[in-house]
Amino acid sequence: MGKRKVGALEKVDADLPNLQHKIRRDPVSYKNDFQNQYRQYESFRDLFMQSPETTDDNGIISLRDLIDFISHVADCYSEITSTFPDDLIKILSLHHAVLETELRDKIVGSLVLLRNKDVIDSINLLNTLFPVLVTTPSKSLRALLFQKILSDLRSSNAKTKNHRLNRTIQTVLYNLLTSDRTSPKGIWAVKITRELWKRQIWTDSKAVEIMKEASLADNEKVLVGGVRFFLGGDKEREEAADDSSDDGGHIDMNKLRHQAGINKKSKKKERDLKKAAATVKKKERKQNQPHPLNFSAFHLLHDPQGFAESLFSKHLQNSKSKLNLEQKLLVLQLVSRLVGLHKLTVISLYSYFLKYLNPRQPSVTSFLASLAQSTHSLVPPDVLEPLVQKIANEFVSEAAATEVCSAGLNAIREICARQPLAMNDTLLQDLVMYRKSKDKGVMMAAKGLLSLYREVGAELLKKRDRGKDAAIGLRIGDIKERRFGEAEAGEIEGIELLEKWKEEERRKKREEKGLPPDAATDEEVEEVDEAEDWKNWVVEEDDSDDSGGWIDVQSDGENIDISDDEDNEPPPAKKAKVEHGGEVGDSQQDKENKEAETAEAKGISKLATTRILTPADLAKLQELRLTASVNKAMPSAKRRQVLEARHADDPLTAAEIEAPALLSIKKTKEEKIAGAKGDREEHHQSTTAKRKEKKMAEGKSTTNKEKARKKNFLMTLGKAKSKQKRSLVETRKVLRGHIDRQKRGGKRGNR
Repeated sequence: MGKRKVGALEKVDADLPNLQHKIRRDPVSYKNDFQNQYRQYESFRDLFMQSPETTDDNGIISLRDLIDFISHVADCYSEITSTFPDDLIKILSLHHAVLETELRDKIVGSLVLLRNKDVIDSINLLNTLFPVLVTTPSKSLRALLFQKILSDLRSSNAKTKNHRLNRTIQTVLYNLLTSDRTSPKGIWAVKITRELWKRQIWTDSKAVEIMKEASLADNEKVLVGGVRFFLGGDKEREEAADDSSDDGGHIDMNKLRHQAGINKKSKKKERDLKKAAATVKKKERKQNQPHPLNFSAFHLLHDPQGFAESLFSKHLQNSKSKLNLEQKLLVLQLVSRLVGLHKLTVISLYSYFLKYLNPRQPSVTSFLASLAQSTHSLVPPDVLEPLVQKIANEFVSEAAATEVCSAGLNAIREICARQPLAMNDTLLQDLVMYRKSKDKGVMMAAKGLLSLYREVGAELLKKRDRGKDAAIGLRIGDIKERRFGEAEAGEIEGIELLEKWKEEERRKKREEKGLPPDAATDEEVEEVDEAEDWKNWVVEEDDSDDSGGWIDVQSDGENIDISDDEDNEPPPAKKAKVEHGGEVGDSQQDKENKEAETAEAKGISKLATTRILTPADLAKLQELRLTASVNKAMPSAKRRQVLEARHADDPLTAAEIEAPALLSIKKTKEEKIAGAKGDREEHHQSTTAKRKEKKMAEGKSTTNKEKARKKNFLMTLGKAKSKQKRSLVETRKVLRGHIDRQKRGGKRGNR
């Protein structure tokens, strides 16, 4: 009986693809044929479930073909195939370790096909595939399942975010990491989360929490995967976004239209043109969409202080930690990034650096970069002073190698750029003396430290080292000594420039009228000046229909004073204050004087606190900001420009610490020539040749004049001889026509 079944089945198997197409066209007519095939499938399924390891090859092949057939038409007979997905899930879950490779892959592909046909949902599919992924020993099956899981999550979030599915999978991954921190299975949670973060499918804080738990795992692979996510996940996401934005950028619609108009017409070329046009339109529509607001993983952390402390105590301070030096450096970089970015307080971190600040320490520049990265304005200076002193003692000396000396100076400069109070005047003056070194790298590093303190702590330098700008700033009081924990008051950027400009304009007007320039307290001069300013206040952008001027509105016992400018109040308003009574006027004046004194003591501009800025003021403010930014770009302020250009999220690398040392390395003649030729083109071409090459690449033709130059000489003899036979009248006609064409701008003319 078994042989007869197999023989009949083999005969039917040959017609399965044909039967599949017929069923797709007319399911009702072929229902009986499908039921016969489904009964055959059930028989082979039962035989396989009884002994999965001893099933013969014919039975496995037949079962595989029937599974493929039924999965393609299961949506046509949903009642008959109601248990079919459960059968596949059961076979895969229980026997994935002993399944034949092709049958196993076919079952996985059939489950994905059923998901695409909405026979099962994504949650059922992923809950089936993920446990197999983390338990199977087969490398090929793991790769297949990982690919299918990612593709299903991407397709489920293609049009809109599937929040329910995302939350379910994120919970599964989170539980996988927290249930057993020593298990290597958590690496799959890291891989899936990192890939979905890179593709901007998961961009919420839940994904960051998963990677946070991975960073606190006990397994080295899981730990390194989580740490590398924080250190490089955002960069990978930006690169992936750039790659996706470049897709379709090579399509030249003008070239395709030109080819379609010249070459032979065909349906294929027309389809290609329409497809290219649709691709270009899709790209333009994507570019016009608003850019998504993507937060860095560091900013989505729930408790950065607790995370940094846990990382430091578990992986760095713990003597039982089995991490090697490279892994410890990765954890240290993450901790220092967290501390520096969020301005955290982990005091024990700085004493940890002391034993590694030695020129003979492997990867010492990475330790120096991490130390500088973990420094911020709220770190106590007395914690950093021993570190700066040790770097100076160990690295910066006459006996040290030039690379060591320049790296030490550069590290000190990076630390002091973040906390200037970590330096004392004696040590600073010693370090600044290295600017006279004969080695270029040491000289540049010392000059960088000097230029930094001219900006942030000129009082620590000797008078001869302060420079012109810093000396003048100290003399007039613009540069003040910094204090620990002091924060600048928040105000409008550049408002002091506008206030200074207004004061200079007032002085100029008083001098033009013959009045004393410093008569700021004279009430009569103030009133004349304010009235003139009020009269001349015109805003070009104001297109309102209100051209009747200001109207004074007064009520009983109350004076309403509305003004846009502290200096532009109408004179009647001041008189009204006096008329209401001496006590009220005096108390109001005392209150204003007290507010002005308080603002001046805090260093806040009175202009922002006592008046409303008009559109004309804002335009002038923007102009003054632009002028100041241009002045900043001058050589005297280049150091500050470099400091401000670096974003807070950007990491400090060991290469930046080593940068001045590269200047000290003497290059051979061949290396210098190669460096000089690095930016040049290997193949030199003239402008005309480049233009020709570009036109040929775009599929465009050459001009008639260029074609005539390449024409065979024998082909031009007839035209040359005909020119010799022209009469004077014909020659005159040709020449006049040539002149007329030149005046018109060519044969077609300038239209």
